[in-house]
Amino acid sequence: MQNRAKWGWRKRGGGLSNNQEPTKPPSENVFPANLDVAELLASGWRPSAFRQFILKVHSRCDLACPNCYVYEMADQGWRNQPRQMSPAIVAHTAYRIAEHARTHRLSDVDVILHGGEPLLAGAESLEFIVRTIRSACAEVGTRVRVSMQTNAVRLDETFLRIFSDLGIRVGVSLDGYAEAHDRTRVFAGGRGSHERVARALRLLDGPFHQIFAGILCTIDLRNDPVRTYRALLEFDPPSVDFLLPHGNWSAPPPWRDPDSTATPYADWLIRVFDEWRDAPRFRTEIRLFHEITRLLSGGASRSESVGLSPALMVVVETGGAIEQSDILKSAYQGASATGLHVLTDAFDEALRHPAVIARQIGERALAPECHACELLRVCGGGLYAHRFRPSTGFRSPSVYCPDLYRLISYISDRHARDTVRLKGRV
Repeated sequence: MQNRAKWGWRKRGGGLSNNQEPTKPPSENVFPANLDVAELLASGWRPSAFRQFILKVHSRCDLACPNCYVYEMADQGWRNQPRQMSPAIVAHTAYRIAEHARTHRLSDVDVILHGGEPLLAGAESLEFIVRTIRSACAEVGTRVRVSMQTNAVRLDETFLRIFSDLGIRVGVSLDGYAEAHDRTRVFAGGRGSHERVARALRLLDGPFHQIFAGILCTIDLRNDPVRTYRALLEFDPPSVDFLLPHGNWSAPPPWRDPDSTATPYADWLIRVFDEWRDAPRFRTEIRLFHEITRLLSGGASRSESVGLSPALMVVVETGGAIEQSDILKSAYQGASATGLHVLTDAFDEALRHPAVIARQIGERALAPECHACELLRVCGGGLYAHRFRPSTGFRSPSVYCPDLYRLISYISDRHARDTVRLKGRV
């Protein structure tokens, strides 16, 4: 096994491992700080309105996962955040969402309750947040869909009854079978959380299935891929989202050597893809595979992981700061910051921020190497945060470039073969 510290795993407590130096913010001469916004606007380009608002309703967590991008990677800003979003910040956030919806005539928006661990905010506070935002948006004729991503260790019937009444869809983080999940999804003392999560998932697979959004699973190459997938299927999830561990060129993900053309993550995912594709009946949607197949068929992506569709999400921290995707916290201190705040700034101000624009301009934000690749439209450069390199900012290929190329090529070949075979049956 490779050395964990070398490949980016960090000990709980927010400190970098002993042989790693904190990544400094890049120079203002690299992308996207050097993006000429005035020239872009003069060319006729216009930003797309935000449609997804991620609210960090609680900034702490009841687990101590060693690979968490919020607590264990480059940006330690969580230490300075209020623990919980105050009623005043909730009210201003609701006003700003409704203002944005009115300005852009949005018929509906998505609000995602996030953390930290959102359940730490408590049922009463979560209900207040949802009702406040829906009330503000109702005044401008905008429907609000609400979902939540949780580690589920506190999820019980009391929470679920409230979420069911409010129509809040619940996504759960689960990394597979007990041994796999308990490698990293642990409490501060090192005890695994699988038993608690499985108990909550059995409720979602039973009387509350109508609000079950799906399972998020972070890939760990030490875990058997097929066994991991089959363990997730035991809870009948409507969808499964396999996530690549977050990292970049200065802090590579576990077992991803930036100088190697090996494809360990693609190889892991391909085994799941074959199991999923060869199943005699449809069991669940796997988001990454579905998005790649959509793109190969000429459709547009609905995910930031692949494709060139503009990013339509924005984050509000517990203290009210308006930020970009919190996954950028894996790059360097302050990488997600915009300098804006719901007390003083409209969300339209964020739409003029160079870093936000960079995630909306598609192939114009990509590295020269990406432009030379035949898979550009499908890959889209991979997840924005995974492109970071201090010398070029976010204008590098994904640190997962070989894996993405291998995975997309395999799915493309398999899709073509299956299409020919099915046509031959007609």
